[in-house]
Amino acid sequence: MATTSPSPVASGLKNQLSMSDFEMEASSIETSSRIRTLRAINALRSALTWLSIVLAVVVLGVSADALDTYYATSVGPEFFLQLWPAQFDVRPTQAFVAGSVVVLVANLVAQVLGEIRAPARYPYRGMYAVAGSLVGFIGALVAIGFYYSVNASTSIDTLQSWSCRWEHVAMGSRPHFGTLCKESKAGLALATLLVPLQIIVLGVACFQATLDRKVGHLPLKRG
Repeated sequence: MATTSPSPVASGLKNQLSMSDFEMEASSIETSSRIRTLRAINALRSALTWLSIVLAVVVLGVSADALDTYYATSVGPEFFLQLWPAQFDVRPTQAFVAGSVVVLVANLVAQVLGEIRAPARYPYRGMYAVAGSLVGFIGALVAIGFYYSVNASTSIDTLQSWSCRWEHVAMGSRPHFGTLCKESKAGLALATLLVPLQIIVLGVACFQATLDRKVGHLPLKRG
């Protein structure tokens, strides 16, 4: 009994289907790899963003408390005993308050928008993070730059320079210069830390935005 060999057309079609299946499988593997990378990058960016938010809250808290103490204990020139000098500049501390608010709001808004799972917003998640970290970086940088430009003066005291000068004086009531000095130093250290932290968040966000454009509308989270 004669055997029938497959026709060239059938063999070619089978080979094409096999190649097509292989290409689809390779494409699926590549897409899955990109999604895993994107999820990891998003988790890292989210953690750094929350860290920025926490630091901004602390800077805001200590700076606002220091300002409140100054305003509560500062008296007019008609009083004989003055706790604060006549030539006094609170703008560096005010800059920390304003800068921390900018960092806090920018990162919080970017984080909330980045977690929205509406399909139409998927391609823009990375851009939200880029915009938020960029605004936060500018806010932190301006606050630090303003602080050092004003603090360079040798003739006018700031809240930190004056309180740290008298930090060893024991006081039974406000302003407690020792506490104010520690708050001012903590605010300066954390505000300074926010600058490189926002640069790192910005770099991670830019990488995430690039991956977002490649992956497209696919969600970051399973389920």
